[in-house]
Amino acid sequence: MRTRNAPTAAVLALSIGLLATACGGDDDTDTTGGEGDSGGVSGEVTMWTYPAIADEPTHRAFWNDTVAAFNAEYPDVEVTVEIFPWADRDQALTTAIAGNSAPDVVYLIPDQLPAYARNIEPIDDYLSEDEKADYRQNVVDSVTIDGQMMGAPILQSVLALVCNKQVFDAVGQTEYPETWDDLLELAPTFQAAGFDMTAYGGDVANSLNLSFYPLLWQAGGDVFNEDGTEVAFDSDAGVRALEFVQQLVENGYVDSAQLTTEPPLEQTRIAQNKVACVWHMEPQYLVDFWGAENVVVRPPLKDAEQIQYGTVGSLSMLRSAEDKEAAGAWIDFVTSAERAAEYDTAGRFFSTKESVGSLYEGDPILGELEQYAGLTTVGPLNAHAREVMGVLAPEIQAVLVGDKEPQQALDDAAEAANALLG
Repeated sequence: MRTRNAPTAAVLALSIGLLATACGGDDDTDTTGGEGDSGGVSGEVTMWTYPAIADEPTHRAFWNDTVAAFNAEYPDVEVTVEIFPWADRDQALTTAIAGNSAPDVVYLIPDQLPAYARNIEPIDDYLSEDEKADYRQNVVDSVTIDGQMMGAPILQSVLALVCNKQVFDAVGQTEYPETWDDLLELAPTFQAAGFDMTAYGGDVANSLNLSFYPLLWQAGGDVFNEDGTEVAFDSDAGVRALEFVQQLVENGYVDSAQLTTEPPLEQTRIAQNKVACVWHMEPQYLVDFWGAENVVVRPPLKDAEQIQYGTVGSLSMLRSAEDKEAAGAWIDFVTSAERAAEYDTAGRFFSTKESVGSLYEGDPILGELEQYAGLTTVGPLNAHAREVMGVLAPEIQAVLVGDKEPQQALDDAAEAANALLG
């Protein structure tokens, strides 16, 4: 296995939240995945991946052991795993595809899939039926375009509502909010005691997947219509979601400083133990500031729906792969429930498979968060998703600073976004 540096010419790379902290994994080379029948499969497979497991020795050991275990079942397949940095990964892949030097298999996240769809070999026919049926439905949806799986999921991140027990104790409140109405009902009490009810990041550089889109989905809305030809965020649900944020802002239930800028976490009221609950952060990032005993993981907020954002990492086969049966066997092996579970625990992610059960049973933070893996979505799989986010974010910010009303802002954003969609 090799670690390589990607080219460094500037591009606008798609963003990914590397939301996990690293920890050691059990790299037992006797553990195998897939359904273990070489069937005469032979060839060469090159895979590009990235440091989802932040600890480099642990990451290297996982892939070395996995290749060895795979070769015990498929001795005639030569596998090379190359680890690239996150930076400029899209440029590196695009350049390789254009130059006919692309890998056979590559790690992608959902908002990359539409961009590379014409270069991806659908994976459905290469996965064992048992493993394919084991995926959570929301995970399958996260990699499916036109009815075909464009990657085999290997990991999942999960967001939910996270509340600060120290703040709740200071206010004398023992019940945590479950709905938007609960949040608004509790907010004046927290405000009177000098606390913010929640936090909202309005900086236009922030991903709406973490701020506005969860509210849009909870209100029953979506970013695009069913066939992706027009945006749908200017619906009644979109207006309700934006009015909810507007109410939080106008009543002073959030810190106004974060509406137009994104200061380092340690400089925010969140880190200063002045915020009751947040929905845009994984709880392990809050332990250093709140103390593990004060990090309370709750279900995602609900309005019309109960849903939250969480990304999915998958392995995709490129159409240019010469030995597709070998590449498919490798992907099926690596993403099997047992093998992928080792990867997930090493990276502090969550399993995409129902059969795995709990990876973090007894853990008061990750064990709680794990319960909500079935309530997440990656958002729209649309090639224009990032462009649409770019025109919508400033309009939302205009509402937050009092320059526009929600309906007008969403209508203006929809007009500009639909022009991008053609």
